[in-house]
Amino acid sequence: MLERRYQSTTAAGTEDGLCNSEEVVIVQPLDSGSKTHPFPHALVCGIERYPSSITRRMSKTRQAKRSKVKPFIKTINYNHLMPTRYTLELEGLKGVVTNDTFKEVSQREEAKKTVKKALEERYTSGKNRWFFTPLSKTWVFPVELDPGCINAIIGF
Repeated sequence: MLERRYQSTTAAGTEDGLCNSEEVVIVQPLDSGSKTHPFPHALVCGIERYPSSITRRMSKTRQAKRSKVKPFIKTINYNHLMPTRYTLELEGLKGVVTNDTFKEVSQREEAKKTVKKALEERYTSGKNRWFFTPLSKTWVFPVELDPGCINAIIGF
């Protein structure tokens, strides 16, 4: 089996299902697993609700309101991650999102607020615009198919 190397700040996609792919940033890879999750996994953060489109004609308050982001933080198994060549430098998130963050609801909410602030700063600065646009629902990550299945699809 091909071993994947994950690094923090790597942008990745999730393979949650046929139409539920999401863009995430790996905050902390855990190759050896942990006591609660005894398999290789990563702590990731991503965008649950993307910012709306804005124009120059809108007022500053409306632009600020439409630039808001709703983040999420999760632990995801390596089998459900597809790493990309892109990175997203989010300063200060490595110490904020840890395994201990998921133990208590108040810690998780504080971590989400910090992630929200970092993502909104990145969005307003204009960097990494690709991360702040949702994946199209038709996007599906490629899966390994056996030759018989490929022939059935092609029509041989």
